[in-house]
Amino acid sequence: MDELTKRLVAALAARRASDPGLQGPGPELYAKAMAAYWVEMANNPGKLIERQVSYWGHAVRHAMEAQQALATGRPAPRGEGTQDDKRFSNPLWDEHPYYNFLKQQYQISAAAIREQVQDLDGLNEDDRKRVAFFSQQIVDLFSPTNFLATNPEAMQKAVETEGESLVRGLENLVRDIEANHGDWLVTLADPDAFQVGGNIATTPGSVVYRNRMFELIQYAPTTEKVRQVPIVLFPPWINKFYILDLKPQNSLVKWIVDQGYTLFVVSWVNPDASYADVTLGDYVEHGFIEAMRVAKEITGQKQVNTIGYCIAGTTLSATLALLSRRGDDTVRSATFFTMLADFSDPGEMGVFLDEDFVSGIEREAAVKGYLDKFFMGRTFTYLRSRDLVYGPAIKSYMLGEAPPAFDLLYWNGDGTNLPGPMVTEYLRRLCIENRLAEGGFDLLGEEGLTLDDVKVPLTSIACETDHIANWPGAWRSVARMGSKEKTFILSQSGHIAGIVNPPTKKKYGHYVNELGQESPEDWFAQAEFHEGSWWGRWEEWLRSRSGRLVKAREPDEGKFPEIEPAPGHYVLPAAE
Repeated sequence: MDELTKRLVAALAARRASDPGLQGPGPELYAKAMAAYWVEMANNPGKLIERQVSYWGHAVRHAMEAQQALATGRPAPRGEGTQDDKRFSNPLWDEHPYYNFLKQQYQISAAAIREQVQDLDGLNEDDRKRVAFFSQQIVDLFSPTNFLATNPEAMQKAVETEGESLVRGLENLVRDIEANHGDWLVTLADPDAFQVGGNIATTPGSVVYRNRMFELIQYAPTTEKVRQVPIVLFPPWINKFYILDLKPQNSLVKWIVDQGYTLFVVSWVNPDASYADVTLGDYVEHGFIEAMRVAKEITGQKQVNTIGYCIAGTTLSATLALLSRRGDDTVRSATFFTMLADFSDPGEMGVFLDEDFVSGIEREAAVKGYLDKFFMGRTFTYLRSRDLVYGPAIKSYMLGEAPPAFDLLYWNGDGTNLPGPMVTEYLRRLCIENRLAEGGFDLLGEEGLTLDDVKVPLTSIACETDHIANWPGAWRSVARMGSKEKTFILSQSGHIAGIVNPPTKKKYGHYVNELGQESPEDWFAQAEFHEGSWWGRWEEWLRSRSGRLVKAREPDEGKFPEIEPAPGHYVLPAAE
C-alpha cells in the first residue's frame, strides 16, 4: 500500500497543465442560470415555493418511512419521484433499509433538480441545454453508487476478499492516472487483449501509398471479378479506421470486399507537434483529393465511389462542394455514415460547441501545436458518463475488477491527436458558425461553398440513438444538399453499433422512406421499418453506380507496389 500511495502522489504531482476551458463550462454559464433563477423567484415566488414544499414533503415523508423501516428491518416502499435505474440493480438497494433510504433520497433530489432546470425561464435554448447537461453531470457524480461507504456491492466485496478488492482497485486507479499523465480517465478495455493487425484489423490488404497525412490501404480481392468503379472510404480521424474491421464476423471492410468491390481505406496519421500548421484544407487537398487521385490511377478509372464516416463525412461534403465548383466529376457517388453538415441543431454534442470550449481548445493547441487525444476522448465519454465513466470506474476501483477484453471499447480508447488549426477551424467555422449550411464556406480558393453545391448521387445512413451525430440533424444535412438523387436510411442503435451491424447479426433493423417531407419527424412517421441490417440495401444502391464486372485487382500491381501489409504503420499506437 505504501508503494501504491507513493506512485499515486507522484502521478498526481506530474499532472500536465491544460487550459481551464477544457475542464468544463466557465462561470458565465452558471451565473446566467443563477440570474435566471432569481428573476423567476422575484416574478413567480409561488411556483418556486410550491416546488420546494413538494420536494421537502417527499423527502421528509420518505425519511420518516425509512426510520420505521430501520426499526423493523423492512425497507420503505418505493417513494414518489423514484425511477428504475440500472445503477441500483443490486438487490441490497431494495432489501436493506439503509441503502434503500440512500437510493430513494438520491432519486428524489435528482428528480427535483432536473425539474427545476427544465422549468427555468430566462435562458435561451442553447444555455438551457448546457445547464441541463452539466447539472445532470453533477447529479450523476454524487450518486451513492460512486462512493465506497454508500455502495453495498463494493462494501460486500471488500469484506468477502478481506480488503483485497480495494487494493486491486487502488492499483487500477494508479495505473489509469499514470497512463494519463496525472489526469484521470478510466481504462475501458484490457489493453493487452488486442493487437492491431494481430487479432483485430486483420482483413488482408496492402498499404500502397503514403504521404504526410495518410496511408492508403488497398484490400485484396476475394472474388474473381470486381465492380469497375472502386470505393474510397474515409474514416474519422478522431479515432482509427479499424472500427470497420474489428473482426471478420462484423467487419464492414471484409464484407464490402466479399461483395466484389475494389476497396481503398484511408488510415490517417496520428499528428504530433510537427503538424501544428495543418488546416482543414490540408486534410481535403492532401487527404481526400489525393486518395481519390491515387485510387483512380491504380484502377485506371476516371471516377470513384466515396464513403465518409462522421467528421470525415462532414469534410467529404465540403470536398464534394469544392469539386462541383471546379467542374471535377471524380466522385460518382457518395455515402455518409452518421454525418452532420448542418449544425443548426447539433444534438447532445451541442453542449460542447460553445465559445468557452472552443477557445480552450484554441489556446491549448496554440501551446502544443495539437490537441491531445485525451481531451476529445474524455469529452465523448462524458456524453455517456453512466456507461463510460462511473460504471467502469466502480468496477475497476471499488470492486477491483480487471477491464474486460472488449474490442469495441479497446478501439474507443485508441484515440488520435488533432492538429490545432484543423480542429479549431472545424469547430468554429463548420459547427458553431454552420457556414457550409448557412453562411458559405471558403475552402482552397473557392468562396461561399454550400450544401447546395453537393450534386452527386448520395446515400446517408444515420443512427436512431446516436449521441454524437443526431439523426434529425443528419436528415436535415442531406435534405439541404443539391443532389437530385438522395437516399436516407435510419438504422436502429447508436453511433457505432448502428453502423457496425452485419447482416448475420440481425440485431438492429432500419427505416427507409423517400425524401421530400417537411421535417425529419414527418419522414420518420411515414417511414417503413425493415428487420436486420441496412448493409444489403445499401449495396444494391451502390451496385447500380459501380459499373460492370472486371477482373479482380491485386494490391501489388502496377506503379503502386506494396509498401507494407495492412493495416499499416499509421494505425499503430504512437510512442508516448
